[in-house]
Amino acid sequence: MQTLLSTAEAARLAGVGTTSVKRWADEGVLECLKTAGGHRRFERATLEAFLRTHGAPPASEPRERWLDLFVSGGAYELRAELFAARGRLGAWHRVCDELAPALTELGNRWECGDVSVLDEHVASERIARALAHVADALPVGERGPVCLLACAEGDDHTLGLSLAELCLNEAGWSTLWAGRRTPVGDLVGAVERGGVDMVALSASTVSADSRGIAAQLRKVEAACRAQDIALALGGRGAWPDETNGARRFHAFEPFYDFARGELERRRRVSRSSRAP
Repeated sequence: MQTLLSTAEAARLAGVGTTSVKRWADEGVLECLKTAGGHRRFERATLEAFLRTHGAPPASEPRERWLDLFVSGGAYELRAELFAARGRLGAWHRVCDELAPALTELGNRWECGDVSVLDEHVASERIARALAHVADALPVGERGPVCLLACAEGDDHTLGLSLAELCLNEAGWSTLWAGRRTPVGDLVGAVERGGVDMVALSASTVSADSRGIAAQLRKVEAACRAQDIALALGGRGAWPDETNGARRFHAFEPFYDFARGELERRRRVSRSSRAP
């Protein structure tokens, strides 16, 4: 009796994404069966013969594999791959740096019309839920420092914040999620009330008004300086080149290192304040 493989199982065996397997089937070069529900099933022996005949395809680069998983994979499959990547790379901030180009490419394909609005929304929601599941599983002490996470005012794109949250949790920080479209006045108020030890702001390409985003930044910078807390900036938005104390990050590993450094700085300050 032949072993039937799902599209995802066939893709893993072939070392490609599910889109490639579906394309082979649709082009008729790889024979498949259809279930009553219309799902493709592949005989293992048929797939192995196909790979022997055509040669094993080169391993796709991480960006393409993640992108394929974002669009076509299931929720549990995505979670499993995230944990597998953590095992392979050894740290969550390295996983974030591997994911970031795929997220950028997803946005690019949406802008070009290669990915529908519906598919982009479904993929983004799937990614956000998977990252939240991972972040919730990381042990973070309740008395640890708190980082306020927010998008630039008027910006809806929160996946960069989800990656930042994962890095912060790994570095020992708790997070306060302000998310999308939070008025800058509310962010300033949260800093001034205390209980926030760092602020991380994300701006996507939607935040293209350089004068507007600079005006927002000046207000948050002033509040953070007054409270002696760090301010980190991320994303591809139009952040100014010159800042007054804020740190701009283009990758997650240096952001993780910065968060670890801020954690140690706050601990030293706390110890010195308790010393007789």
